[in-house]
Amino acid sequence: MAELAFSTNAYTRHSLPEAVGRVADHGYAGVEVLADEPHAYVPEFGDEDRDALSEALEETGLAVANVNANTAMGYYDDAPPEAFFEPSVATADDDAREWRVEYTKQAIDLADAVDSPAVCLASGRPLPANPPEQAYEHLLGSLHEILDHAEARGVDVGIEFEPGLLVECTDEVLSLIDDVGRDSLGVNLDVGHAAVYGENIAESIHRSAGHITGVHLEDIVGGTRGKHYHRIPGEGDIDFRAVFDALDDAGYDGFATLELYTYPDEPDRAAREAYEALAEYV
Repeated sequence: MAELAFSTNAYTRHSLPEAVGRVADHGYAGVEVLADEPHAYVPEFGDEDRDALSEALEETGLAVANVNANTAMGYYDDAPPEAFFEPSVATADDDAREWRVEYTKQAIDLADAVDSPAVCLASGRPLPANPPEQAYEHLLGSLHEILDHAEARGVDVGIEFEPGLLVECTDEVLSLIDDVGRDSLGVNLDVGHAAVYGENIAESIHRSAGHITGVHLEDIVGGTRGKHYHRIPGEGDIDFRAVFDALDDAGYDGFATLELYTYPDEPDRAAREAYEALAEYV
């Protein structure tokens, strides 16, 4: 049976240690660490930062569910208020792609230091002058280098599919896992992404059984015809009983992490109400 965790990406107006403490206050067993600004932007996350995080984890007793390395807002001097996936591990620019590979390795080192079982990573988009077939070859090469690093540290890497990205659905992430052919690569399954793409969430979970490194939870208004906007469970149309039943059927006993970055003004309300809505399922 899964346990509930909450991502610090809802607490971007608080320090990382404070975010960990606030997550614990709402009853969660785990916390996901945002490996980006303003929390753990790994190129600048030094020993003092790591010690402060470790101290907060020890004080609260929280486990780290996942290190979220999907975005790279810290790469930019003045990033807009939108998730930046670039530079990605599939970009055509060799130097930028290598920067992202190294960034992901640093996130894996952080995961190793705080006993996180996994790091999640997005594929990036097939941008102009980088058609999907070429981007996919770049993705494969990047992943093998990343997985060499991860396997030496006992950390799994979960690709998080998302509509509009190079890897945007269950079919594509499972094909990628098969093409790479390494047990350390899996899927960080975001139920809202599956819904927005038009997939049956329970079916996506069943098909991904044995490959799930982590789960992201949020509600979506409109279900499989909804817009990609993360809502507190109960504010949308996702059947969370079916989600947790499918996770049980799939034998998943890791963390299911609430990812509610859309509530930076009221993260405590989001954390509290999400826990109240889902506690009966875990």
